[in-house]
Amino acid sequence: MAVLQAKLDAAEARLAALDVAHAGWSAAARKDAATRLRAMGLPVKRDEYWRYTDPTSLTVAAPVTAALFDAGDEAPLFNGIDRVRLVFVDGVFDPTQSDDPTTAGVELLSASTADIHWAQGLYGVLEARGQTPVARPLAALNTAAATEGVLIRVTGKADKPINLIYLHKSEHSDAILHHVVKLEEGAELTLLENGPGAARFNKVLEVDVADGARFHHIRAQGRDHERRAATHIFARLGAKSLFKSFTLTANGVLTRNEAVLELTGDDAVAHVAGAAVGDGNFHHDDTVFVTHAAERCESRQVFKKVLKNGAVGVFQGKILVKPGAQKTDGYQISQSLLLDEDSQFLAKPELEIYADDVKCSHGSTSGAIDETALYYLRSRGVPLRQAQSLLVLAFLAEAISEIEDEAIAEDIRARLEGWLARHDR
Repeated sequence: MAVLQAKLDAAEARLAALDVAHAGWSAAARKDAATRLRAMGLPVKRDEYWRYTDPTSLTVAAPVTAALFDAGDEAPLFNGIDRVRLVFVDGVFDPTQSDDPTTAGVELLSASTADIHWAQGLYGVLEARGQTPVARPLAALNTAAATEGVLIRVTGKADKPINLIYLHKSEHSDAILHHVVKLEEGAELTLLENGPGAARFNKVLEVDVADGARFHHIRAQGRDHERRAATHIFARLGAKSLFKSFTLTANGVLTRNEAVLELTGDDAVAHVAGAAVGDGNFHHDDTVFVTHAAERCESRQVFKKVLKNGAVGVFQGKILVKPGAQKTDGYQISQSLLLDEDSQFLAKPELEIYADDVKCSHGSTSGAIDETALYYLRSRGVPLRQAQSLLVLAFLAEAISEIEDEAIAEDIRARLEGWLARHDR
């Protein structure tokens, strides 16, 4: 009882600090989320799905501090892509740094200024669905408290990718963003995200993918080392639809990325992947829950982490196959490359299957650089540091290959090469 009361008290304190109000077009969804949060409380480390990650710095009412990061002369990610940029500074939309949203060929609104519209029937809906069977209190907090975000409705193929850019300018910023994306039947969109967001960042992305629609998502979480972030993706897939998401994480004291995907239409495909590289005071947690609720659906979870100098990686992934979801093809792999004996990787892969004609597999491994492969490269004249970097990039290749756009994939590889050079032993 004492633990539960502490969780409830923490929720009340956080909501009070944020001065949450229930007004405007999203009032009903925000009020419902606050009610759910007050019933479940904020997470503590004793909770089953937080046993590997201490959520305290994500839940305390007081702001946290993160030093600003100078990227030097490095060009921003996705700079070479013709895209529509929407810029948020410490969680607040900045139209002066953003492009004209009408050039994307989609219906795009700001959550802070929009009036009654299509999103009213979707805002917070997928987040609420994603609270069962596992509670996700930080997502409920987001729906209750977020006042900024973008609302995107796509009826055909978008003319350009949309790039959400998150700039961190205040050492004490506490940003909460909630985005909603609705792809109508047969529509297609590429959504790019990059930047640290804030000293503490809480983000929800709800994606409703109708029959035959295609959604591509690539994000890079900023290199600000002291930042803390909790992100959530909630997606619902219709028949013959496609959802693909890839995340690159380099640095960050604490990052928790959750993905909750529900395949509700036959022949849907959902891939979620990530590559994380951490050095020293780095804790990275990927928590994924994929539900197969229709026939002949395919899901892939591919997560790779490279850790050194005491860095910690966490993976919690589950595939749930509901009764009647025959011909399911579910694949899950989580692997870590530990570059020293001080780092650790904690994994909890799960399968829960209630159909008898399925193909599901999961695997999780941890290990050091292959000494045989390293010797092979060294014996052919490759310098030690270069040989190690080549083997690290080869290890991450399976996750990066989930990106369909080869230009973006190559840019990601270049960023990883740069990180390896900066953090060379």
